[in-house]
Amino acid sequence: MKLVRGLFDFYINSSMHVAFAVLCLSLVTQNQLHLEVGFLFNWFLFFGTITGYNFVKYASLAGLHHRNLTDKLKIIQAFSFLCFLILLIILFQFEFQFYIYCIPLVLLTLFYALPVMPQKRNLRHIPTLKIFIIAAVWSGVTAYLPVVYKEAVWDWDVTLILVQRFLFVLALIIPFEIRDVKYDSELLGTLPQLLGIKKTKLFGLALLAICVTLEFFKVSITPYLSVVHNLIIGLTGLAILRALKNQSTYYASFFVEGIPILWYLFVLIFSQFPI
Repeated sequence: MKLVRGLFDFYINSSMHVAFAVLCLSLVTQNQLHLEVGFLFNWFLFFGTITGYNFVKYASLAGLHHRNLTDKLKIIQAFSFLCFLILLIILFQFEFQFYIYCIPLVLLTLFYALPVMPQKRNLRHIPTLKIFIIAAVWSGVTAYLPVVYKEAVWDWDVTLILVQRFLFVLALIIPFEIRDVKYDSELLGTLPQLLGIKKTKLFGLALLAICVTLEFFKVSITPYLSVVHNLIIGLTGLAILRALKNQSTYYASFFVEGIPILWYLFVLIFSQFPI
């Protein structure tokens, strides 16, 4: 049992779970827009997410305490380095133009983690900005990159999906913000700190309501995908309503983070019984 718990914690803490979530959101986009990007692009997203997330989470910690790293952190560090090497191998397979498309997202990630601003601050420490940067990167990776990689036509539906994805991720972050309100410095100006938990939840539900509304403005609608979309929106709304300051250990990091994975699984299931 201890071994299973250890492996599960490694799965969460090594960012594999969030990498699957990002990959699944991209696969949802690929289904929505009928894009066939191939397995190489999808592996790029998976290993790129692990590399990026672990860089943001552990780089400063490793730099400050590299001689006193725990065994668990050393394993995650080695795993992250391996994922980075695999990512480099994959990147060599892409056309140069794709690197250009990735630059804005790479810069946002770097500036989010590195002290590039006065007083050795990064974008993460600008009040209230954190969740908007995360939502921008997630929506860019899962809704923008598949389109530009495939060099597909950028039409009205693509724009709506990108906006929906940004709003959805913003809403998905709210249970994490509520969980962390006990630990966050007041200087961060997180939504729960500024609005209170109740109003923050209402804000998240309003974002989800806009997502549902935008679905009706799409030019090309696949009925079963819209049904699944609205089902996931409802599930996310429930996750926001049930979010507490003293939530269980895995409520946000596993269950809420796993909603994008469930989204893609629903797409696969409903595709067998199209409406």
